[in-house]
Amino acid sequence: MTVTVLKHALITHKLTNIRKKETNTKDFYQNVNEIASLMAYEITKDFPLKEVEIETPICKSVQYELKNKLVIVPILRAGLGMVDGLRNLIPTAKVGFIGLYRDEKTLEPHEYFAKFPDNISSDDTITLVVDPMLATGGSAIAAIDMIKKRGAKHIRFACLVAAPVGVESLSKAHPDIDIYVAALDEKLNEVGYIVPGLGDCGDRLFGTK
Repeated sequence: MTVTVLKHALITHKLTNIRKKETNTKDFYQNVNEIASLMAYEITKDFPLKEVEIETPICKSVQYELKNKLVIVPILRAGLGMVDGLRNLIPTAKVGFIGLYRDEKTLEPHEYFAKFPDNISSDDTITLVVDPMLATGGSAIAAIDMIKKRGAKHIRFACLVAAPVGVESLSKAHPDIDIYVAALDEKLNEVGYIVPGLGDCGDRLFGTK
């Protein structure tokens, strides 16, 4: 398990744009997509390759292409904001969906929707779970629990902004999962928001309150 905080000037610049409270819905959504595309470049740089024989306009040649298939699984609803940015770079990726709600009494997460491609359990599939915010880690842990029950084997998690407690919780619950974070923020406040954070990402992505 590794935790990678992506140090990239463009990612940092675009994160600043979405942190600003005056950023409108259109610009917020666009920047989230662009950050996801930049993250995809880093997340996939160590993906395994396989040899293939092709024919160029000049001659036959042995080259390399991705060995594994990719399945992207956004945690609804905010995770949807990262999907287009990832698929812009990896258009062959298939997309699954998982929705969770938290019981008001027990605070336990429960699945209310799940839909996955058939190949999510294949040995040659890498599953990338995405959610813009990693606060306490509860939703990410539950989502990965549920995806593992479907047979997913090679799983990575990516988020835009994380709190240290969320990274620690997810690492302990799933020590086999590599975590990619665009920014590691300071802490959670008394009501569970990441500080300095960027507010409620779902509301800001879709213009809801």
